[in-house]
Amino acid sequence: QVQLVESGGGLVQAGDSLRLSCAASGRTYSRYPMAWFRQAPGKEREFVAAINWSGSNTIYSDSVKGRFTISRDNAKNTVFLQMNSLKLEDTAVFYCAADLSYYGTAPVGYAYWGQGTQVTVSA
Repeated sequence: QVQLVESGGGLVQAGDSLRLSCAASGRTYSRYPMAWFRQAPGKEREFVAAINWSGSNTIYSDSVKGRFTISRDNAKNTVFLQMNSLKLEDTAVFYCAADLSYYGTAPVGYAYWGQGTQVTVSA
């Protein structure tokens, strides 16, 4: 079994920063692509960022490019999302995802998902 557990969400003001973490347990995930998605109430799940197995390549959505940074620590089986200059429209539940080989932007491509962590940005 592979489990993904997100942490680091919370209530912040616009312009603040947060760092989300996603820890993988069970079967190790050191060489698997991982990604972050987010979902606001009544909205579709939206791609945020992805990182390949080694951490040498990344993908970002246009809405977060330049503000968010995805990284990973394979020794700890953990992926991070550093979020800077947060905006009201960033408010959502953030989910991490992983797969054996898929590296892309489609939610259906990822087999394993965490439970989500709430990020709320206020004025």
